[in-house]
Amino acid sequence: MANIIVMVIILTIVVAAIAKIVIEKRKGVKCVGCPYSQTGDSNCSCNDSR
Repeated sequence: MANIIVMVIILTIVVAAIAKIVIEKRKGVKCVGCPYSQTGDSNCSCNDSR
């Protein structure tokens, strides 16, 4: 029973993380974890070509 509870918790965390990424990508954010990605600051290295 404890294994099922742990698996449900882990699955919930993974689903929430995926949902957060999908929502942010729909908003047009290039780097989900970058705090500067939405403000357009030059401090963000998300827009650098590689």
